[in-house]
Amino acid sequence: MTSSLPIIDMSKAYTERNELAKKVVLGLENEGFIFIDNVAKLDYDGLFRACKWFFDKPIELKRTVMRNIWNPENSNIYRGYFPITEGEPSRKEGFEFARDVRYDDVTVAKNNWFYEKSPWPKEDGEFPFKEFLQESYEILHNTALEILKLVAIGLGIEENIFEDMFLDKPCSTFRIMHYPPWKGEPPKNAIVEDGKVVITPEHTDTNFLTLLTRFNYGGLEVKTMDGSWAEVDPRPGSLVMNIWDTFSRMMGGRLKATKHRVIDIGIDRYAVPFFFTPRYDGDIGINFMSKATGVGQEHRVERYGPWVLDVIKNQKKYFEYRVLPDIEPKA
Repeated sequence: MTSSLPIIDMSKAYTERNELAKKVVLGLENEGFIFIDNVAKLDYDGLFRACKWFFDKPIELKRTVMRNIWNPENSNIYRGYFPITEGEPSRKEGFEFARDVRYDDVTVAKNNWFYEKSPWPKEDGEFPFKEFLQESYEILHNTALEILKLVAIGLGIEENIFEDMFLDKPCSTFRIMHYPPWKGEPPKNAIVEDGKVVITPEHTDTNFLTLLTRFNYGGLEVKTMDGSWAEVDPRPGSLVMNIWDTFSRMMGGRLKATKHRVIDIGIDRYAVPFFFTPRYDGDIGINFMSKATGVGQEHRVERYGPWVLDVIKNQKKYFEYRVLPDIEPKA
């Protein structure tokens, strides 16, 4: 079974703004996943080259930016490289970075690892890895902000209402990933009920929204309303967008955080997700529409950072984040 997702053409974001806004909200109320076409200046070939440049490098280079849990010689604990972990049903390696905050920003606790400085590998002149990825981050950041404006218009509220959560020190993460196929017998926890083998198990994303570059690879499946699984067809030159638990929770479940998984397709697979995430002290409390409209149950303020720490640290939901030190209670 395959899934046909709504298609949002960003080149029409101003000429057909209201129609596009209604289509975005309808897609997020139902499928929870949307194709995003025609993102200006986003270089998909360059993103693929970035993946190949890094993941084809020897482990010695990767170790220079490996997280502290896997390389105690390094100080980075949240950003940087994480390797494949044997025995895990999530078979992937990744490199991730963020937009660095100023070193002298007094509002950021020194041990707040959301804001740690991103490490970068030494380059060889073959590809402008750091410069290209940082430029791509800004393109995707601005695209996500524009999509949120469309969401707001479609909901009938002020179109810039979400911006405050993201303009100053967002915790967004830009990640490049490599999924190698299983070699030999996969672990039992990677074999799912329909006999398929996963390289990322069933889950919903935790934070706000994702803009995913899939290139031309299959393997992504979403859970439909009847509980069955449907493959999302590849769509080269397009992003796949889905929202996370945080956003769905803010909206009282009106917008859907859809369960999804990645199936082993038997070949090396690459993907580039941009995890668009509020600032540490951003208000992600429930009953957001009451805050926006003044009507309904009272909005309850809740800060993103302390809330998400329980999910990714205390609940140990993701293997790459299971060992993280505490953060003092300061934004």
